[in-house]
Amino acid sequence: MCVVRPAARALASALRQRAAASVSGLAATRGGRPLPGGDGGGSPPGAAGCRSLCSRIALREGLVFRQLYESSSSTYTYLLADSNSAEAVIIDPVLETVERDLMLVSQLGLTLKIAVNTHCHADHITGSGRLKRQVSGLRSAISRLSGASADLLLDDGDSIPFGRHVLTVRETPGHTDGCVTLVLGDQSLAFTGDALLIRGCGRTDFQQGCANRLYNSVHQKIFTLPDQCLIYPAHDYKGQTVSTVGEERRFNPRLTRSREEFIDIMNNLNLEKPAKIDEAVPANLVCGLHDI
Repeated sequence: MCVVRPAARALASALRQRAAASVSGLAATRGGRPLPGGDGGGSPPGAAGCRSLCSRIALREGLVFRQLYESSSSTYTYLLADSNSAEAVIIDPVLETVERDLMLVSQLGLTLKIAVNTHCHADHITGSGRLKRQVSGLRSAISRLSGASADLLLDDGDSIPFGRHVLTVRETPGHTDGCVTLVLGDQSLAFTGDALLIRGCGRTDFQQGCANRLYNSVHQKIFTLPDQCLIYPAHDYKGQTVSTVGEERRFNPRLTRSREEFIDIMNNLNLEKPAKIDEAVPANLVCGLHDI
């Protein structure tokens, strides 16, 4: 079992307090109801300026970490790097924010090695293609089960190394066939894509979605991580930035229900499809091997 150091607990507390203070008004107006549109089962906040770019840093045993935000699809992009070797991995890059991400990589003196997508997104086009065009030697990665093309096709248990650190792949299908959760080697951080959101989960009504599989994935592959493990999702629609496994096991309004109740909830969300789905899915199936 992972021993979570005081720094990790302090980081989790600080991030939750900061997120709660900045968006308490927005969360109150939304009331926690399912919102139309979006890849993960919600919709972006109505006011474009209601949430500024989210950037965080964690210095844990030489780990550099940034959480970045794209407002039109409410997508989080994550940049992780080893502070000694400067090798870096980017998770779920978005086409429209590639230049911002490259500027940050340059400012921090990092070498971007892998751009990995947690699944084939339906609400935005991945930035992997443009990143590969501008960064020599960068490789794209996605689950083998996604049906997408990439330089690296990931299977359950695979490792993505960067310097002294490693991300381990856990297959978590249900939102799509090719969803994965990426877990830092010491199990202190987990990047859950759309499988598990903060107090929610990805929708299951298109792209091979299956509520039963998603329930199994979360309970067997994510909720089995240590309670203190920080959860970083691919999206959030209420201004939240981070949760923990323990919190979601206790408070997630969908996944604390029985399997039958969960399936009934997911089958009756009645959400609109993402606005960009017809454009995004075909583009994301090439996952950066061709220009976008």
